[in-house]
Amino acid sequence: MIVDCALYRDGARIEDSPDWRELRTRTTEPGDFVWIGMYEPTEAEISEVAEVFCLHRLAVEDAVKAHQRPKLERFDELVFVILKTLWYVDEKDAVETGEIAMFIGDTFVVTVRHGEGSELHTAREQLEASRHVLRHGSGGVLYAIVDRVVDEYLDVVDELVVDVDEIESSVFSDRRTNDSARIYVLKRELAEVRRAVLPLREPLGRLATGSVAGVPDKAAPFFRDVADHLARVAETVDSLDGLLSTAFDAHLAQISVQQNNDMRKISAWVGLIAPPTLIAGIYGMNFRHMPELGWHAGYPFALFLMVAISGFLWVMFKRSGWL
Repeated sequence: MIVDCALYRDGARIEDSPDWRELRTRTTEPGDFVWIGMYEPTEAEISEVAEVFCLHRLAVEDAVKAHQRPKLERFDELVFVILKTLWYVDEKDAVETGEIAMFIGDTFVVTVRHGEGSELHTAREQLEASRHVLRHGSGGVLYAIVDRVVDEYLDVVDELVVDVDEIESSVFSDRRTNDSARIYVLKRELAEVRRAVLPLREPLGRLATGSVAGVPDKAAPFFRDVADHLARVAETVDSLDGLLSTAFDAHLAQISVQQNNDMRKISAWVGLIAPPTLIAGIYGMNFRHMPELGWHAGYPFALFLMVAISGFLWVMFKRSGWL
């Protein structure tokens, strides 16, 4: 249930213990806070923490059930934040999603994580190495986690850029390809990224302007930097979606062109076969009074005529690009 639990003071981790109740009693100096990290807890498991830290019932319900929309809400003195986490699976061209719920108070931070990706242990270690950020207390933890999540958005988008470039190269290549299925998959993954990114812009805007009570005003410049990164992600996603739509239209146009080329080639071969068939059909009727039946050179002449007409048509079709 509890992955990590520690007490922080003056930008440093001074004590860690699985007994979070004991750690909470030691938050005696200004800026002290306890950070409790939980992974996929049940409602019964989180209820103990909720009771001690006075977490709002509706926020606890959202944190346990997961699959929530990214948001930032204020419950009295508590700031409740939900983030969608993303990571890219290259083998499947797929974007997997997780979720992080955060309860931010003056003397505590409770993080609830769902999904296999976006572990917070590395983020905690990096934050502990940046004491100037950690000195901002629980607001510094909020910044560090949001920054980590948005940086992962950038990594995912960079991978999607590579996939879209591959699609464009494949669509406009000379090879016959079936890119429509992959284009659909990538558009679906972009929609997944958009569901994580777009709802987060409003909460980050509030944090960047320092309009969220409980988050220090000094943290606003840090959140503005994260908001810029999020805006870059949103713009890239919109651009990639447009490129995929264009690539899909081009793919359909390529298919139409290829089908037209195939029909021209089929028609050209039918045209090559038609004259010999016509000549053979005429001389195969075996009428009694056909002048050529008694001609010694009739047979080789018929063959020559077939080859000559077919050869002439072949040259003409070749020059016109039908063959």
